[in-house]
Amino acid sequence: MIKKITILILCGFFSFSIKAKKFEGGIILGINTSQVGGDDLGGFNKAGILIGVFASRAIYNKISLQMEMNYTQKGSNNPKMNDYKNQNYLKQDISTTYFEVPILLQYEQTQNLTLEGGVTSAYLINGYYNDLNGKMPNEINPFISYDIGLIIGLSYKYSEKIELNTRISNSILPIGREDYEAQSTYNNSRKGKYNSVLSFIIHYNLS
Repeated sequence: MIKKITILILCGFFSFSIKAKKFEGGIILGINTSQVGGDDLGGFNKAGILIGVFASRAIYNKISLQMEMNYTQKGSNNPKMNDYKNQNYLKQDISTTYFEVPILLQYEQTQNLTLEGGVTSAYLINGYYNDLNGKMPNEINPFISYDIGLIIGLSYKYSEKIELNTRISNSILPIGREDYEAQSTYNNSRKGKYNSVLSFIIHYNLS
């Protein structure tokens, strides 16, 4: 239900923006480096792609609202998985893909520099654990169907058509099914798993 409402709101915003004089929109291409807090693997070692579309509209003076629809890859990577002398070689890493809908408020700090912050709702496309033999079989998806997070970032206007964006996002709710089950256990100290993603993005303005 939440997914349907979000998509309807987003489609309505895009339709309205196309008719608005101050509409800007285009395509998004980028890469992610990510980790999963709580999986005992540290470091932004997981590489992934980020592609999508965006629409933005000025709402007040130097403030604008931007909404996006993105395909994004997240997770964690164990660089020591093949190092049998390392104590971490048996630890599983994580691969996830999401359909993500960020909603961002942007402030034009200077003519070329823009600060941004907002929230993101991501809906799971696929998710699994990896071990030494590759993808691990699961009877059920080990991850919940959504990921809610916060985003902060900044953009540099390289040209009239191109903006270079760097942002970091972090989950505010656990992403694993077992994390929610563990929370219901009395006096359980587990904190759960959370996506942390550092993204490097190119926004190409088509308007």
